[in-house]
Amino acid sequence: MLSGIAAPALDFTTEEKRRILRHGPWPPASLPDPSNRVSGKPAAMALGQALFFDPRLSLSGTVSCATCHPPDRAWTDGLPRSRGHRTVDRNAPSLFNLRFNRWFGWDGAQDTLWAQNLRPLLDSREMGVGPGGAARLVRSDRQLSCGYRRAFGVAPGADDARIFVDLGKALAAFLETQVTGRTPFDDFRDALARNDAAGRARYPAAAVRGLRLFVGRGNCAFCHFGPAFTNGEFADAGVPHFVDPGRVDPGRHGGIRKLRRSPYTLLGRFNDDAERSTAAKTRYVRLLQRNFGEFRVPGLRNVALTAPYMHAGSLETLADVAHHYSTIDEERLHAGGERILRRLDLSAREQADLVAFLETLTEKEPLHESVTKTGNTVCR
Repeated sequence: MLSGIAAPALDFTTEEKRRILRHGPWPPASLPDPSNRVSGKPAAMALGQALFFDPRLSLSGTVSCATCHPPDRAWTDGLPRSRGHRTVDRNAPSLFNLRFNRWFGWDGAQDTLWAQNLRPLLDSREMGVGPGGAARLVRSDRQLSCGYRRAFGVAPGADDARIFVDLGKALAAFLETQVTGRTPFDDFRDALARNDAAGRARYPAAAVRGLRLFVGRGNCAFCHFGPAFTNGEFADAGVPHFVDPGRVDPGRHGGIRKLRRSPYTLLGRFNDDAERSTAAKTRYVRLLQRNFGEFRVPGLRNVALTAPYMHAGSLETLADVAHHYSTIDEERLHAGGERILRRLDLSAREQADLVAFLETLTEKEPLHESVTKTGNTVCR
């Protein structure tokens, strides 16, 4: 899609330009997570990378984080519903740009990246090792014990829960580094910002038309805005949310209920930020009936690499996604929910243009494929 006719020198309206420019610049500045005392520390990143590829963090000794999130497949497994020990209810989301998330998981049941990393370790369908098993592994393995000491400044002690949470924080330190590179869209966006006609002309014409739809009539940017192309919240996308006959995935409604019961939140004892400076979102979250069937709005960077789409992988391709929103059945949106979505009635060419734009959100020089298992490099 990136080859072919150069974009014509079309003039954008002031409002169109404003909407386009708010999708950058990229990459944005990032700061350490105050709730995670090892955020940004190289020793914690090294430990987290080793843990990510270690299948011993599962009950069977056969499933690692990389089972569902292989880096050479854009950190996702390509399955509609992911499988660890057993098939789960949802798609394995890509791990790109997690450090910029507000909530984690499709249902937002976790309010930090480190808490999200604990969820598969607790779920028997995925890895299921639990706090006791994880802590025993770290204490008994010389490399992991050494890596823990280097990352946290102390040897792993007797508190299983503390060690367990610290492993989530080391994993978070590693995953925070997985920020996508620049894309053809970023080059176009920056050329538009500096009124560089030559730079703009290198952007494909179809992508220009798709971008106009995205920020204009399609209203996609209502939810997918900002540098990461997401508002960080939740929406009913009009896709089925039955997991099995007679069993429904409650989405955000269930996520808030889990969040309130969890000991691993910004309001709990494992938050390393004594000031609780980022805890307001958790303290004031409210459970509403409209949250039923809502799922997290994903970021769109590298979206062309992360099929299938939606929370249960119900749409196989980006063309399917464009068709879905063009022909959406508004009656599928539950009555108590938001009514942002409207049937777009896009022509076949308009749908293709929208896909052409989305494909320009893929980084030009992917770095994630070079991420590998560290082996015995945690401690030398």
